[in-house]
Amino acid sequence: MAGNNRSMRPSNGPGRHQIRGQKLNLKSMGRLLKYLAKDYPVHLSLIIICATTNAVIGVLPSVYIKTITDYIVEGLNGAGWEGIRSKVISAVLVMIGLYLVALIAAAVQGQLNARMTQGFLHKMRTRMFDKMQRLPIRYFDSHSDGDIMSHYTNDIDTLRQVVSQSLPQFFTAGLTVSALLIIMLYYSMVLMLVVFLGVIAMFTVTKKVGGNSARYFMKQQQSLGKVEGFIEEMTHGEKVIKVFTREDKTLEEFDALNDELCRDATAANKYGNILMPILGNIGNILYVMVAFMGGLIVSSGGTVPNLSFESLISTGSILGVLTLPVIASYLGMVKQFTNNVNQVSQQINSVAMALAGAERIFDLIDEKPEEDEGRVSLVFARENADGSLTESPEFTGIWAWKKPKEVTLSDFAPAPTECGDYELCRLRGDVRLVDVDFSYVPEKAVLSDVSLYAHPGQKIAFVGATGAGKTTITNLINRFYDIEEGKILYDGINIKDIKKDDLRKSLGMVLQEVNLFTGSVMENIRYGNLFASDEECINAAKLANAHDFIVRLPEGYDTVLSNAGANLSQGQRQLLSIARAAVGNPPVMILDEATSSIDTRTESLVQEGMDRLMAGRTVFVIAH
Repeated sequence: MAGNNRSMRPSNGPGRHQIRGQKLNLKSMGRLLKYLAKDYPVHLSLIIICATTNAVIGVLPSVYIKTITDYIVEGLNGAGWEGIRSKVISAVLVMIGLYLVALIAAAVQGQLNARMTQGFLHKMRTRMFDKMQRLPIRYFDSHSDGDIMSHYTNDIDTLRQVVSQSLPQFFTAGLTVSALLIIMLYYSMVLMLVVFLGVIAMFTVTKKVGGNSARYFMKQQQSLGKVEGFIEEMTHGEKVIKVFTREDKTLEEFDALNDELCRDATAANKYGNILMPILGNIGNILYVMVAFMGGLIVSSGGTVPNLSFESLISTGSILGVLTLPVIASYLGMVKQFTNNVNQVSQQINSVAMALAGAERIFDLIDEKPEEDEGRVSLVFARENADGSLTESPEFTGIWAWKKPKEVTLSDFAPAPTECGDYELCRLRGDVRLVDVDFSYVPEKAVLSDVSLYAHPGQKIAFVGATGAGKTTITNLINRFYDIEEGKILYDGINIKDIKKDDLRKSLGMVLQEVNLFTGSVMENIRYGNLFASDEECINAAKLANAHDFIVRLPEGYDTVLSNAGANLSQGQRQLLSIARAAVGNPPVMILDEATSSIDTRTESLVQEGMDRLMAGRTVFVIAH
């Protein structure tokens, strides 16, 4: 082993996760809609129907203004109230009926939207967590925990607003605006020209101001991930900060990240907050211009023709006279048009944040999963009278490799002759590295041309300076990382041919850094073998000499651990880790500085248990 090579693991500092670009990526929105359509096709279809109903009914009042105004003019010209009463009442009743339909559609849409939104977020979290379980260790070594957590909190939360409000409002407003433009064009091409100039102004402002807002909202999400990653790291290391009195330095580093987040968030909201007032005032100017142009055409007495499809249909000529009812209806439609544009502008910030969050979420979902090309599995077996093996559904104390006929054993670690002819081959614990080269970072070798062997039942110790590659070897045996050159053989089988889950199932590990989970002491021990009985868990605790301190806990084995077992000493946590490895009864054990956190007295107590744990197993021990 190359003793002078040092591990060059990728840094796991905060903020390594980068957004691919600083421009609005509309592909993320398209992909988001595809997921929605896939997960909730019926809900989405019904929501679209309800939103379309609301949009169509929302346009009708502006049209009815002209109709009712025509009735009023008719009454003023001599028909009187008696002559127009039935017409007005009928128009009002029709409008009331339509609004009741719109009310029902809105209520149904709200209920469907709530169910779809929360269900969609649930499915997205599940997709992310499922993908995270299939990612290689390299991903977690190169991304901070806080930044990963930000995907499940901030990034997911940005989707809630856009799915529940922004997308329905965009759809409804889009239909409404399209219908209004068609109706306005039908009534007056001249006034429509004024509206068209207003649309160009609104589009230009939205593209410029909204684009800047979107860019900074994407930067805000990235900065937020950095801040959360830093906070998570500092919270975990608060004791170290106080020991070395680095509070001021830590605050200075936090201020720098927090200031960056503040600048990005301020810039994003600055552009986002001015967009609606600008569009609102453009809408007001447009309203005045339409009123002025309409009044000018009416006051001209017909010398300025009103070009419209309405005149073409009613008189056969595109030239016509603009009437007051048309102007009244037109002004209502202009006001409704600008209101819809303003409502959409309010959602641009949410959409920008959602696209930034969606892009980060899709970055996680698109990460390349850990590949497993293994064909050899690990099973329980029974030994027959003739020495052959038969697969067993229950634990028998005998582990066996179940290999296809095409998988052959290597000449480097010859197995018993009968294994070559049988589908099942007894697991023996013969581990060999042959001419292995490996590096975490290209051109910075950690291991170079390393060869070693461990016979079944043999205990191998790796001793060397920090960074010499001791832990790296065990990471390679587990296939947390794949080697670049050479091969690693397990009972004569290349570990690349062994299914990763089965490979790791046969390797018990006791790490220097103990990770305990929220739950009882018994549940944490059983984590090493989910099928273990309470008695087996207790025996494993006795084997590791953890039983005595466990029974002195307030609830014994039922004592609930929280916050990674903060209510236990470091040595007690390590003993539980050893018991957790023991209950799995693995054929091969890897002890990575397993007793480094145990005091001398405790170490002497656990030594006997460790000897029993190692008996009959192939064991790799890492020590300084």
